[in-house]
Amino acid sequence: MTAPEPTQIRTTPDPLRWKALVVIAIAQLMVVLDASIVNIALPSIQVDLGISDADRQWVVTAYTLAFGGLLLLGGRIADYAGRKRMLMVGLIGFAIASAFGGLSTSAWMLYTARGLQGLFAALLAPAALSLISVTFTESKERARAFAVYGALAGGGAAIGLVMGGILTEYASWHWTLLVNVPIAIAAVFLAIPYVRESRATGDTKYDIPGAVTATLGLVSLVYGITQAESQGWNGTSTLVFMALGVVLLAVFMVIETRTSHPLLPVKILLNRNRGGAYLASFFVGVGLFAMFLFLSFYFQGVLNYTPLQSGLLFLPFSAGVIISAGLSSQLLPRFGPRYVTGVGFVLAVIGMGLLIRITPNSGYTTDILPSMIILSLGMGLIFVPLSATALYAVGDHDAGVASAVLNTSQQIGGSIGVAFLNTVAASTTAAFIIDNNLPGPSPDALVAGFSTGFIWGTGILAFAGVLWITLVTMTKRDMAANDSPAAHVG
Repeated sequence: MTAPEPTQIRTTPDPLRWKALVVIAIAQLMVVLDASIVNIALPSIQVDLGISDADRQWVVTAYTLAFGGLLLLGGRIADYAGRKRMLMVGLIGFAIASAFGGLSTSAWMLYTARGLQGLFAALLAPAALSLISVTFTESKERARAFAVYGALAGGGAAIGLVMGGILTEYASWHWTLLVNVPIAIAAVFLAIPYVRESRATGDTKYDIPGAVTATLGLVSLVYGITQAESQGWNGTSTLVFMALGVVLLAVFMVIETRTSHPLLPVKILLNRNRGGAYLASFFVGVGLFAMFLFLSFYFQGVLNYTPLQSGLLFLPFSAGVIISAGLSSQLLPRFGPRYVTGVGFVLAVIGMGLLIRITPNSGYTTDILPSMIILSLGMGLIFVPLSATALYAVGDHDAGVASAVLNTSQQIGGSIGVAFLNTVAASTTAAFIIDNNLPGPSPDALVAGFSTGFIWGTGILAFAGVLWITLVTMTKRDMAANDSPAAHVG
C-alpha cells in the first residue's frame, strides 16, 4: 500500500461533525467502561466458572495484554487503512468478542474473549481519538470535542463500576459483557452515514520490524507488570518479562530512527509539548488508580457496602469530571492548555491528599465525598487539554499513531499503578499486622495500607503536574495557529 490515496480538500467544516462525535463518544465510552465493568463482576465470574485465585487475574490481564500491546500497531493501521474503516471493524469485532465472552461456559472461553476484546479495542481507541483531531479543525470546536472525550475518559471508569454492580446484582455477570453488543451495533449503523473517512497519504508502507518489536515489547512489559501483583517486584517472572520488554522497546526505538517509514515517527515524541503530554498522561494513569483501587476496597472491606452501593458512591466523581471537562472546553481556547491543566493538577493533588486522612470510621459525605469532588474537578481540567496537546500539530498522516501513543501511555501507566500501589498498600498492611500482633487484616490495618497508597498517589500526581508545567509551553495562540482551513479525507 504505497501509492498515495486520492484526496479531496474540504475547505469548510464537516456539516456532520457533531453527529460523528456522538458515534466516537459511544465507541470511546464502550472501551473505557469495559476496563472497569468486569472488575465488579469478578467474584461472581470466579465462582460461576470455577476459576482459581491464582488464575482470576487473567480475566483482566488477557484484555490488558492485547490492548496495551497492540495499540501502536492499531494506530498505524487506522492511519493507513482508514480511520472510519478501523472504527467500524473495531466496533464489529468488539461486539463479537463481547458476545463470545458473555456466553462463556469455561474460563478459557472467557480468557480468549477478553483477549479478542483487547485486540479490537486496540483498533478502536486510536481510530476514535484521531477522528476527533481530523474532524474538528478549529481550536474552539476541537476543545469542545475533546471535552466529550475527556469526560468519558475520566468518568467512564466510575460509570463502569456502577453498571457492573447493577448488572451483576439484578441480572448476571454475563451481561457485563453482553451489554456491549447492542451498543456496538448501534454505533456501527450511526457511523455509516455520519463519520467521514480519513487516512494518511504519501508514504504508507508498514514498518514490519518496528511492529513486531513494539508489540512484543509492550506485551512483555505489561505482562511483567501484572506479575508484580502476585510475584512481587523482585519476582523472577516480573523482572525477566519487564527487562525483555524494555530491551525490545529499545530495539524498536533504534529501528524507528533508521527506517524510512517508521511505525512511530520519533518527531512525535521529541516535540516538547506532545512529549510532556505523554509523560503527564503516563503518571496520571499511575497515580489516579490509587483512588479507584483503594476506595473500592475501602467501601466494601471496611464500610461494608455492597458492590452496587460501592459503584453508586463513585457517581459524584463522574459528575465532577463531566462538569469540569465542559468548563475546560471553554477555558482552553482562552487561556491555553498549560494554565488550565496546571490548575487541574493543583485540585487533583489536593483531592487525593485529603484522602490520606481516612480512618475506619470516616463518613462518606463528610470525609470521602469532598475529596472525590475536588479530585474529579481537577481531572476534568487535566484530561481535555492533555488530549488536545498530545495531538498538537501532529498532522493528518500521523494522527492515529499519535493517538495510540497517548492511549498506550495511559494503559501502561494504569497497569503500573495497579501493580505498584497495590503492592505498597499490601506491604504496609502486612507490616501493621506484624507490629500490632494482629491475627489478620483488621480495618485499621487495611486503612493504614490505603493511606500509604494515597500518599504515593498524591506524590505521583504532583510529579505529573511538575512535568506538565515544566515541559508544556503551548499557548492559546499556538492552538489558534494550528487551526487547519482544510482537512484531507479519503
